[in-house]
Amino acid sequence: MPLDVPGAQHLHSGKVRDLYELEGGELLMVASDRISAFDFVLSPGIPDKGEILTRMSLWWFDQLLDIVPNHVISTQVPERVRGRALVCEKLEMFPVECVVRGYLTGSGLADYRATGEVCGVALPEGLVDGSRLPEPIFTPATKADLGEHDENVSFEAIVETIGREAAEDVRTLTLEVYARAESVARARGIVLADTKLEFGRRPDGTIVLADEVLTPDSSRFWPADTWEPGRAQASYDKQYVRDWLVSPESGWDRASDTPPPDLPAEVVEVTRERYVQAYEQLTGERF
Repeated sequence: MPLDVPGAQHLHSGKVRDLYELEGGELLMVASDRISAFDFVLSPGIPDKGEILTRMSLWWFDQLLDIVPNHVISTQVPERVRGRALVCEKLEMFPVECVVRGYLTGSGLADYRATGEVCGVALPEGLVDGSRLPEPIFTPATKADLGEHDENVSFEAIVETIGREAAEDVRTLTLEVYARAESVARARGIVLADTKLEFGRRPDGTIVLADEVLTPDSSRFWPADTWEPGRAQASYDKQYVRDWLVSPESGWDRASDTPPPDLPAEVVEVTRERYVQAYEQLTGERF
């Protein structure tokens, strides 16, 4: 259940974030400690996760200001959600997950093994799990409702959804953001394998980076010193949770209709440690 925030009207809850409208008409975006995997919101949450996501997004927004404006108006928020919320602009959001991949893994790897392509982009033969791509590729997805699964689609499908000019603009911005972020992360010993971004449009047509950006929820972060193609990579993101869910230890059958079991205390603790490590290693700040 979303929090009751004084002076704010609840509008919507996603897998992780709750959205409110403030009395002045601005939006209040609150990052919870909820964690999702395989389109399920899991229990329990990860302590401090919402604050880590918020602080990391703010840090990245600053790194990217010369590339694209963002939706943040203020960090002065109601006391009840201090540290995990942002006051943001109202935008016309594009119903697209703008995914960029610099390395092959996850659903992209599955698509490649089946077709030799990812979202209609043909890739060289012989790539394996964790391979670095010849160049980063834009592989968009439809933005699914809560409980539904985002679906990888072609660029032309995005053109049909938001128009060619907007589609080309968000593709260009997505690739520029990834190029900057990949370079920043690599200098700090982290491989940014892929990430997904969301964009909106102001009334004057300006495209704005919104939601979260380059967090362990929306990205795959791998330790650069242990990266080795041909196997699953160690990670600083929620892959640890996914791996536990599909392990025999969890007892959960992903193909069934039953929700996943509660996360054990150890999985919660290790996941929190990895989120904190990603934040500290990238930003150079103590959490």
